[in-house]
Amino acid sequence: MDDAMPLGIELTLSDRLSAPERLYVKLFGVPINGLRIRARRVLPLITDKYRHALDAGCGPGIFTFELAKRLPQGMVTGVDIDDALLETNTQIVRATGLDNCRFEHVDLTTMDTSERFDLILSVDNLEHIEDDDNVLRRFYQALTPGGELIIHVPGLYRRWYFFGWAENFYVEGHFRPGYTREQLEEKLRQAGFEIREIYYTYGWIETLTNNISYWITRAEMKNRYFYALVFPFLNLLSSFGKNSRPEKGAGVLAVACKP
Repeated sequence: MDDAMPLGIELTLSDRLSAPERLYVKLFGVPINGLRIRARRVLPLITDKYRHALDAGCGPGIFTFELAKRLPQGMVTGVDIDDALLETNTQIVRATGLDNCRFEHVDLTTMDTSERFDLILSVDNLEHIEDDDNVLRRFYQALTPGGELIIHVPGLYRRWYFFGWAENFYVEGHFRPGYTREQLEEKLRQAGFEIREIYYTYGWIETLTNNISYWITRAEMKNRYFYALVFPFLNLLSSFGKNSRPEKGAGVLAVACKP
């Protein structure tokens, strides 16, 4: 990941943030430790070989904007069902001049697109979807032959501090706590994909910092001011684990292609 600019700095152009929040993001980037861990894993996989990319379930557009900057000769489309976020994202596009980036209202469960994209990026979205097999088939249909899906999902289990493994924590809006590597691989193959690589993420350093983040925020943005104070240290510490390949981890990352 290119650390020259803080991740999510485009959000400082949104009127959703207060002036102190804008300053914080300019200094430290988006203060979500889990998001930063996933970004360090996913973004280095993006090269300028792609020409038409989809950020599936883009939310506030953090990954969409990063894709647009990494693919200056391409076109990046971010899709979501939250119209308020999409409107804000579009305003940011106008303000930044990222003319190779656009946002559309698309429900992934009914997306009907054929051979439009050579890259689909899906970061921690599949667990939000009840019929995840349906969405994977739609991803396959939307890819051009030879196109790639880069997908990250929560792992089914995580190590809680140093006291052993347990099922991943519940987050409101999730239909399942996560996937094992084998479960995700089977779902991708059933959808028609060929697996190029698949492995666990969140080594012990990343997991430790993520557990502390969860302890503070409860995944509900609680204790925001205290978290803002400790986040830079958690983010720095977690960065030391970005290249780890744990045998078992709290996330699963796959790169799959459409033959």
